[in-house]
Amino acid sequence: MSAPAPSPLAIVDAEPLPRQEEVLTEAALAFVAELHRRFTPRRDELLARRAERRAEIARTSTLDFLPETRHIREDDSWKVAPAPAALNDRRVEITGPTDRKMTVNALNSGAKVWLADFEDASAPTWENVVLGQLNLIDAYTRNIDFTDAGSGKSYALKDADQLATVVMRPRGWHLEERHLTLEGRAVPGALVDFGLYFFHNAKRLVELGKGPYFYLPKTESHLEARLWNDVFVFAQDHVGIPQGTVRATVLIETITAAYEMEEILYELRDHAAGLNAGRWDYLFSIVKNFRDGGAKFVLPDRNAVTMTAPFMRAYTELLVRTCHKRGAHAIGGMAAFIPSRRDAEVNKVAFEKVKADKDREAGDGFDGSWVAHPDLVPIALASFDAVLGDKPNQKDRLREDVSVAAGELIAIDSLDASPTYEGLRNAVQVGIRYIEAWLRGLGAVAIFNLMEDAATAEISRSQIWQWINAGVVFENGKPATAELAREVAAAELAAIRAEIGEEAFAAGNWQRAHDLLLQVSLDADYADFLTLPAYEQLRG
Repeated sequence: MSAPAPSPLAIVDAEPLPRQEEVLTEAALAFVAELHRRFTPRRDELLARRAERRAEIARTSTLDFLPETRHIREDDSWKVAPAPAALNDRRVEITGPTDRKMTVNALNSGAKVWLADFEDASAPTWENVVLGQLNLIDAYTRNIDFTDAGSGKSYALKDADQLATVVMRPRGWHLEERHLTLEGRAVPGALVDFGLYFFHNAKRLVELGKGPYFYLPKTESHLEARLWNDVFVFAQDHVGIPQGTVRATVLIETITAAYEMEEILYELRDHAAGLNAGRWDYLFSIVKNFRDGGAKFVLPDRNAVTMTAPFMRAYTELLVRTCHKRGAHAIGGMAAFIPSRRDAEVNKVAFEKVKADKDREAGDGFDGSWVAHPDLVPIALASFDAVLGDKPNQKDRLREDVSVAAGELIAIDSLDASPTYEGLRNAVQVGIRYIEAWLRGLGAVAIFNLMEDAATAEISRSQIWQWINAGVVFENGKPATAELAREVAAAELAAIRAEIGEEAFAAGNWQRAHDLLLQVSLDADYADFLTLPAYEQLRG
């Protein structure tokens, strides 16, 4: 008697979408189901391990390089696989969600790489999850030309040799996709995003002279990188493409991963393309892990923590050295400025800051960096062109002058800055405005001329939580308290109502955003991720 066929994935509580059958094919869903069966149990174990490690940090208030993997760090013989041609020159990368307009604009932007984002720049509505996949399929088959119904503007792809190489970012391991279940259990969003994209595009990308390339977010350990590597090995065999076709760049955006950079590259070495130095998520991770470590771990206002802060400099210098030692690309952080169409002076000041930031990264040995807007591509390009010239990267700069001790990565008190009342107000302002947009299905939002994503809201609410629980007193003599946060939030909500009018206020999610920000900022039980309670309120 033959074994029964595996249960298929169920699509639950989801309104039908135009052309969804092109993405949610029987074969594609069967592939995602198999990924779920094989890898979700290990994913669950690794999430439990995160909690255990966080408890250990709470007990010790310290971190160190792992003694059990010393042999990997001290073995100079191993390198990651050589970069494929399409990923050898990454001097400027543009980031953004996979809506139709962004897909065309990012591919046409002049950047070498587009980070096509299903994670922090995308609120995971069913429409964004499915139609984002469809937009990428259409881009690769050149069926994405369209006219915007609102503006009447037409969008069309440039010639293939002028398009950015796509590096797709799936959701982090902690997020579920509630609309796809197997035997009543939601499938991890990471496996949904990866699985649908890989199944539909892997072979097509190989035929186009590229490949299925990925950014891996929120990684906290080399064991999580090992799980991704096993996913890649299985997936390549499943669709019949050579091992090593997949390439992954890991975001070092958690403090624990900063202590395991070499091990992460080692686990992915046949599939590794590089590491990226994030900023907001990295700071969020420091607050989350050391939130009860006392005054020496209290971060000042987020805008006071630049990449030149001593502990951030230690992190970026170590990342460049680690990558180049192992033959991998080192990719720098985000230039989040959004140019103003009305204020040339704002643009002038911001462009100068972006240039200084990209000059620093290129000078430090990074091989490329991120921007959030097409207008910033030429600025970043000029910074890296000045250092690289005709070379595709500077991996030959080994940065052997760099030596970072374990304690330097968490020397938060080396920064001479303190939290301010204005910093609290800004965290509340940005937090409410971002969450409101996220609840409407927007993950990348321009606020006060900066492109903000979910990491923004995470650092905002984490700082409010930390300042209150650490007993911070602001420069105006006011102590950071729950009552003060509520007072500031109420004033901000009233200001928004006055700014946009009663009708627009009533049509938005402003009260829910206000309430959710206060919930995750003030609850004694700190939520691991804002997006977990927010997802429960996300419609669609």
